[in-house]
Amino acid sequence: QVQLVESGGGLVQAGGSLRLSCSALGIFFRINRMGWYRQSPGNQRELVATISNGGNTNYADSVKGRFTISRDNANNRVDLQMSNLRPEDTADYYCNANYLVTNNTLTYNRVAWGQGTQVAVSS
Repeated sequence: QVQLVESGGGLVQAGGSLRLSCSALGIFFRINRMGWYRQSPGNQRELVATISNGGNTNYADSVKGRFTISRDNANNRVDLQMSNLRPEDTADYYCNANYLVTNNTLTYNRVAWGQGTQVAVSS
């Protein structure tokens, strides 16, 4: 019921910056936590950063001080500003949203994932 549309990936040199954006489309009652995860070949998907609908943030230690997650609740969008990128940041980045749907009687928790956007950092 929620589709996440990502944009902003690409190729950048080490030390450069990229900004990822993700918009949530569809029918839902409320979006709670949104975030970004990444997965590189041969590795498990890992958390990069999350943000609550109140603005509380959480970052992986490897990106603290370099990445900033932000959110526009009015437009159901989450952004990830990535600075001082390193070759080890190369991965497919996935947007994630935890949201609620309701039938006016019961409320259900759901999780949505984006299709992924590639980030490649050259040394």
